Order: sequence, then C-alpha cells, then structure tokens
Amino acid sequence: MYTTQEISEIRSKVREWKQAGEKVAFVPTMGNLHQGHITLVTEALKRADHVVVSIFVNPMQFGQNEDLDAYPRTLAADQAALEAAGAELLFTPTPAIIYPNGMDKQTFVEVPGLSDELCGASRPGHFRGVTTIVCKLFNIVQPDVALFGKKDFQQLMVIKAMVEDLSLPIEIIGVDTIRENSGLAMSSRNGYLSDAQKQQAAQLKRTLDEMAAAIAAGQAIPNVVKRAEEQLHQAGFQPDYLAVRNAANLQPVSHNDTQLVILAAAFMGSTRLIDNLCFQR
Repeated sequence: MYTTQEISEIRSKVREWKQAGEKVAFVPTMGNLHQGHITLVTEALKRADHVVVSIFVNPMQFGQNEDLDAYPRTLAADQAALEAAGAELLFTPTPAIIYPNGMDKQTFVEVPGLSDELCGASRPGHFRGVTTIVCKLFNIVQPDVALFGKKDFQQLMVIKAMVEDLSLPIEIIGVDTIRENSGLAMSSRNGYLSDAQKQQAAQLKRTLDEMAAAIAAGQAIPNVVKRAEEQLHQAGFQPDYLAVRNAANLQPVSHNDTQLVILAAAFMGSTRLIDNLCFQR
C-alpha cells in the first residue's frame, strides 16, 4: 500500500487505473480505525479493482466544544490494518493541504433541511463540514463507488442527497453496522469509555430493539419513545435525541409508512454515542 499527502499523486494513480479500464472504490475515514472501517474496505474490494482510503481528521465538522484535539491519531496502526485488508492507496492530507486558505475562506457544500435536524440540530455546522470535505475528497479521488457505514445513518442520507443534487457520477453504498459482542456499535469514540461504561452503553442497542418490536406490534410511537427515553436515563445515559423516521427520507412518520428507522444519540458520561435501527412495521 502506498501512502501520500499529495493530491497530484492520488490523481495520477487513479487516472492510470481508470485508463486501464479498472474500477476504483473509495473509503473516507478520520483514522483510529476499527473493524467497522476494515469491513468497508473488504466490501469495497468486492465492488472494485482498487481501493483508495483517506485519513483526515476534518476540523470543519467539529464544533467549538468538541473533541478535535483529543481525537485519536493512530496512523501506523491504521496503515498496517489497511494494508492487511487490501487497500492499495492511502491519502493522508493535512489541514493546510485541504484548506490552504483557511476554513473561513473555504467554499462549502451544504445539503439544506436534512442537515439541520437530529445530529444537525445538536451539532450546528457539522454536516456542512462533512459534505464539504466529502465533496472535496470525491473531486480529488474521483472514485466510481464510495462506501460509508450505516451507523452514521443521517450522514449516509446527507451524502446520498449531495451526490444526487450535484449529479456526481459516484455510487454510494451503505454498509451494515459492525458491533461489539455486547451489541454496542463500533466507534472510534468507544475508546473514551471505561469498561463499566461500555457495558452500560450496550443498553442503547437493546432499547432500539425493544422500540422496534413495540412499534411493529402496533404501539403508539410517542409512547414508545417516552418509555425508551426513561430506560436510557435509568441505564446511565443522557439522551440527546431519540426519533422514529421514514427510513427512505428521514421525514416524520406518516400513517402509511412501513419502512422506518429509529435514530438515537445519547451521552455516556462525556462521550456522545449514536446508533440506529431500520425495521418494518
């Protein structure tokens, strides 16, 4: 696997592959990789001849009081894991390369509406940072296909909307969430949790499962949500939001909707965890 910070080298290698008629997949990450990230690479290899991965801790998507400086940087371990998984090209730019004129003067990309609720309401400007960096990385790498984890369900929907709205010739694929044995969704932020907190945090997935079963059985959604919030409090969480939406567009649920998704964000101590569950009623 070849690692570079140079945009020109990424473009040159991808151009060479495409001129040979070969398909290129892309997996953008912020590093500190876990099995969920590696699964994205494994799935990418099923859909393309070559896999490009990026590692960039994007300052534009972090709020003022969030953990940008504390976010773990584990490049050597990440490189070893990616090479073992079969990635061929790793892009590791610096903020100065991505935002040479500073973020205040950076053109940005924003998906209206969808970016402003749920995680967007709790983290103003977060999805603007996500779509700006993803769009920029797409323009640098120019992949045929890009893969994202479904754990960040709203992010996946926002990126799909951006690609459709901007007519980008890239297929976006969502990959199922990879979980710990306890059911806790794998996340780089799980490293902030103590062993005891990790055990408590597994209650988040169990709560989503119970919610889905109750709604599928015909119970009223507001009642199910209220009871679930109480359960999360009892488990040591401080819920940020808990919502049931149409899984196709994240709109509020109507009477006729059958494909639904539960989306949750909750703090365990100072660590904010997210999870979701798609189901049919």
